[in-house]
Amino acid sequence: MPYSADHKSRTRKRIVEQARILFNRHGFSEVSIDTIMAEAGLTRGGFYNHFRNKEDLYAEAVASFLNGRGKTWRDEAGVDPVNGGPQSVKDMIDSYLSAEHLGDLEGQCPMIALPSDVARATTQVRCAYQSLLRAMIWLFENNLGDEEGKRDKAIGLAALCIGGMVLSRTIDDEDLADEIRTVARQTALTQVDETLS
Repeated sequence: MPYSADHKSRTRKRIVEQARILFNRHGFSEVSIDTIMAEAGLTRGGFYNHFRNKEDLYAEAVASFLNGRGKTWRDEAGVDPVNGGPQSVKDMIDSYLSAEHLGDLEGQCPMIALPSDVARATTQVRCAYQSLLRAMIWLFENNLGDEEGKRDKAIGLAALCIGGMVLSRTIDDEDLADEIRTVARQTALTQVDETLS
């Protein structure tokens, strides 16, 4: 008896989520299909019922963050991407540049966890990554009001958030990492406050 469409969909989501976590922890090249399927409680043979290859799964795992773990994270931070105004921008910055986000290797945004991997990945993976960036820029731009130059400011805020976290994640000196994250956060929040002045 074949599995229902709902069962197949739930299984696919489980594979994608386990892959997202493993890619965040170890990077693309260090994670095998066998490892992903084992973490999902499945065998390798079932993989090809859902994906053509590992790169297809990688692209979906990166894309899944926006409406999966990323949505949960935004909801917990009180971020309203559509109608939150400047306060949602500030909440996003506070949460994105938080020590908690930096320490959450499994749940961390792929823009922080995977930039080097993505730069060497397929076009499909880079497009998924780019969609995350565009969503962050849109959230900032959409909530900065009618200010002239808000697109440039939104891009700058995204660069501060992502860049600050990438640097903080990749250095061993915890004090310097915390300082980088804190300064990026303060600079970004100052940019938002200038919008309100």
